[in-house]
Amino acid sequence: MKLLLTFATIMLLSITNFYCTTNKSGEMKESADQMDTGKKATEKPQYEITVTQKGVELGKIIIETFPDVAPKHCETFDNLVKNRFYDGLAFHRVIPGFMIQGGDPNSKDKPKETWGMGDPNQPTIPAEFSNISHKRGIVSTARKGNDINSATSQFFIMVADYPSLDGQYTVFGQVLEGMNVADKIVKTPTERPDRPIDKVEMKIRRIK
Repeated sequence: MKLLLTFATIMLLSITNFYCTTNKSGEMKESADQMDTGKKATEKPQYEITVTQKGVELGKIIIETFPDVAPKHCETFDNLVKNRFYDGLAFHRVIPGFMIQGGDPNSKDKPKETWGMGDPNQPTIPAEFSNISHKRGIVSTARKGNDINSATSQFFIMVADYPSLDGQYTVFGQVLEGMNVADKIVKTPTERPDRPIDKVEMKIRRIK
């Protein structure tokens, strides 16, 4: 009888220890998952935009994006960069004291008259407004007309503060280095409608 009680006690302790170990392991795994999720939420990917005109490099612009502020816009931009969508496209609209805009697929090899019109088959992204203001160096998303939910691949970089755009266009990043290159682009000679006479071409790669 005493032997049976001892065996039962050992089994009970073993079962208790098993569940405690499993629970601790589960808690540790959950904590690690939470840390990983938090890291992804705060991570700010960085991209290098190499700019050329007539075969001559004007310089590089380094930007970072804000997935925690505009996750859908940032994901779309990242996927397009991975697919090298932007390579060979133009900054097709430049306005001194305002911004430079690019990313229209038409600007790769279609007539200049179509640059800025976009491809109607591109999927659109709903607005993701925030309290980040359109200041110099901010990267924001262009849209079609007055439809705030019509962003696609086109983006613009502010070369001056323009708070009147706040709540109208989705901010998804900012320039870290290379505003001097943006200033070169915005000063390039243009023809109507605010289009550089000589194509200002981009190539974008993710660097972080």
